[in-house]
Amino acid sequence: MTNAPPIRFRLPFLLLVTLAASVSLYAQQPKPAPAAGQEVADDEVLQVSTTLVTVPVRVLDRQGRFIADLKQDQFHIYEDGVEQEIAYFEDAEQPFTVALLLDISDSTKFKLKEIQAAAAAFVEQLRPDDRVILVAFDQNVAILTEATSDRGVLTEAIRRTQTGGGTSLYTALDRVVKEQLSHSRGRKAIVLFTDGVDTTSKSATYESTLRAAEELDALVYTIQYNTYNIAVSSLKPTLSSQITFTMAQVVTSRGEPLSVAYARANEYLHLLAYKTGGRFYYADTVAHLTKTFARIAQELRQQYSLGYYPKNQTAKGERRQIKVRVNATGAAVRTRRSYIYKPKTGVPAKQ
Repeated sequence: MTNAPPIRFRLPFLLLVTLAASVSLYAQQPKPAPAAGQEVADDEVLQVSTTLVTVPVRVLDRQGRFIADLKQDQFHIYEDGVEQEIAYFEDAEQPFTVALLLDISDSTKFKLKEIQAAAAAFVEQLRPDDRVILVAFDQNVAILTEATSDRGVLTEAIRRTQTGGGTSLYTALDRVVKEQLSHSRGRKAIVLFTDGVDTTSKSATYESTLRAAEELDALVYTIQYNTYNIAVSSLKPTLSSQITFTMAQVVTSRGEPLSVAYARANEYLHLLAYKTGGRFYYADTVAHLTKTFARIAQELRQQYSLGYYPKNQTAKGERRQIKVRVNATGAAVRTRRSYIYKPKTGVPAKQ
């Protein structure tokens, strides 16, 4: 095999959709909890910035269908085995604030129109009073709209997006979490559509954005779009026929082997979803993307929100386990499994 120097290429990124839905912090009078039903703990970690711990919950029957119209007194919450008083409850009819992040880097160039159509269709599938924050990024990050329920404004902003170079995924997520959502009230969610490979972020990292997402009481839905073959095929015409091509020779603009970069991206997007109670999706075609957006919109319409003030108000930074039970026959509960206690900071919440 002929040895060849690494091939550097400016790795494109895709559409990151971040959809942030609000979880209202208005406290209600606590109600006594009845006998517990079936418990099915799930898979996420939440770090809150106030003493009110908010927990998104889905309740499904044995066929995986959402169970609607449950009441507050049908739920139990336990922290480290100690039952807590439910101080806050919102049923599935309450609105979300959704942050939708679109990765508009070079890899979206030939599919941008279809991606725009899928994103616009997603917005239309949300409820009329759901609000959307639209963010687009390539090397730069642009907040295209503040939280709004005006579908015309959102659709027009989506249609105006144009592809550019570089991918500042970590920076985009960091800005959305810290500037747009961290002090917002109500149900919150982030939806990311991207290949997951960051090439140009400077102020945020893989680790720092995972931590920031854990600290936010919002669901994160990640949609990974396959640009691996696009990246490889874009390089092959530039390769000499005298050189044996291996993926180990192809590196990103940061010097990371392409195969390693994509493996890291896949892990990152899985972790974002896992740690926040959202869900990871893989979309290898625009048609699959449209279906995935529809599934996410449906799931956002099927979330209860519970909140409680921990009886144990000590030990800042301590990780605590959460268990949720519901008094409903044959019900399975999907919710967060733990959070990191953080006392109230006194920072006023956005309305």
